[in-house]
Amino acid sequence: AYLFTGPRGAGKTSIARIFAHQINGIEYKEESTNLDIIEIDAASNSGVDDMRDLKDKIGSSPASLKYKVYIIDEVHMLSGASFAALLKTIEEPPSHAVFILATTDAHKVPSTIMSRVQKFYFKPIDLKEVEDHLEDICKKEKIKISKDALSLIAESSEGSMRDALSLLDQVASGTNNVSLESVEGS
Repeated sequence: AYLFTGPRGAGKTSIARIFAHQINGIEYKEESTNLDIIEIDAASNSGVDDMRDLKDKIGSSPASLKYKVYIIDEVHMLSGASFAALLKTIEEPPSHAVFILATTDAHKVPSTIMSRVQKFYFKPIDLKEVEDHLEDICKKEKIKISKDALSLIAESSEGSMRDALSLLDQVASGTNNVSLESVEGS
């Protein structure tokens, strides 16, 4: 089991998806899905019945891959009883099961779970990297944007690529020329 933790928009869930494909030796394509890579949003599936259901299903072998990978996003949102059920599953998983837990709030994950996972800490993305990535996107999409506007978007994102992309999408909606003023007004 693995725990990916860090600020929002730092790539935890995206890396979990890529990693799930890599450990199974298959190419990752954002638009593709696989029955053996199961994503669970703990924010909306936080009940103990959800974890018991997982515990019941984990015994079945993967349909087509080597490993059945369970990505549990926002794992800190699980209830106490859910964490207890998850703990049992993580303690004695079948050899074909891999868990990737993702959270922005690792301090809310019980120590019993924390002691049984490999932890990977994600940092906010460097603002220069955010700015460079946005600039590449603007070039590909033929969007004219000033360096100042790119810098302001990157700064506003606080190291979250997802937030930066959302803001760029918002200010570039319906135009191919983004000004600093339009970014400041957002």
